[in-house]
Amino acid sequence: MRTHHKIQALQLFNKHLTGYLTPVNLNWNWNWGSLAGVMLVSQMLTGVLLAMHYVADVLSAFSSVQHLMSDVPGGMVIRNVHATGASLFFGVVYMHLLRGIYARSGTAPREMVWLTGLALLLGMMGTAFMGYVLPWGQMSFWGATVLTSLATSVAIVGQQLVYVLWGGFSVDNPTLQRFYSVHYALPFLLAGISVIHLASLHQYGSTNPLGVNHDSHAIGFWTYFGVKDLLGVCVLFVLGTVLVFFLPHVFEHPENAIPANPYATPAHIVPEWYFLWVYALLRSIPSKGMGIALILLVFAGVAALCISAPTHCGSGKFRLLSEALFWALVADLCLLTWVGAQPITAATMLHAQIVAVALYLYVLVFVPVVHALESDLC
Repeated sequence: MRTHHKIQALQLFNKHLTGYLTPVNLNWNWNWGSLAGVMLVSQMLTGVLLAMHYVADVLSAFSSVQHLMSDVPGGMVIRNVHATGASLFFGVVYMHLLRGIYARSGTAPREMVWLTGLALLLGMMGTAFMGYVLPWGQMSFWGATVLTSLATSVAIVGQQLVYVLWGGFSVDNPTLQRFYSVHYALPFLLAGISVIHLASLHQYGSTNPLGVNHDSHAIGFWTYFGVKDLLGVCVLFVLGTVLVFFLPHVFEHPENAIPANPYATPAHIVPEWYFLWVYALLRSIPSKGMGIALILLVFAGVAALCISAPTHCGSGKFRLLSEALFWALVADLCLLTWVGAQPITAATMLHAQIVAVALYLYVLVFVPVVHALESDLC
């Protein structure tokens, strides 16, 4: 029986790693998925280590983080790896998503790959937001206050929903404990979705820079691309090491080094960089409810890309209109990220509204129209 299980394990290993057939013409852009998996494991391991010293209490949370960094051997490194790792994780996932949009990696029959990947992104955002609250600094507290209050825009039950999120009538100890519990549990759910994501990918195989499959020109993954993925891991490790040891606070806001004070509002409340484009969309709309609805509409439009895109036109290399739109999307997201970090003024509000309209037009108008044109031309 034990030998039988060993044989099954080896067969599974060979099917999904060593002997998994991969298009021979993949380039470095197909490395982002494996790097995202490495970062998920890193975040889970460092998160477990941090949980051994963290105290989920409003009177002790901030000091427990400071104690970890100053008194626990290796604590500063673990905390910096976890905090910096969140930024690296999102950077890798955003690159993975943009590559998928360009190469149409989620078109039929790979719709499940696309939808599970989008579910992973949304789960990451929720996990990262709750994790940002845990240090209980000024930006953590006020970020939680502002974002949870958005639930008041839900009709009829909005205020009650806010009380459920808070665990009371204000952001306080129950809020912190709830966020800590969910932040600790969600990565395990993300790991499960990742398995489904990989299983969906392996069911039909990977696409390639041409946007099509060529099973007759495929090789075993580990023979060639496994080594290339290890090279990508090494590059990411070097970059992470530089950030952790030389620029550990480059992604952190100075206000978060101050203990949370409910009686002193920061002059400019700003989230982490990977939320800035969403934050810019949200504050470009005067109505909270309309802002949330439009953000959900953007994600719905991204999810629909796996259905609306024609499956026989190849990658962006063969679709000049789509390629031009893709780079316009990249520029628009960069502008949204920049404007999301700026103080709220008349000029930045106008800027945010212009680039927000451009994003909505891209997702809801330009993409469907261009896909229809390309489908007829291909």
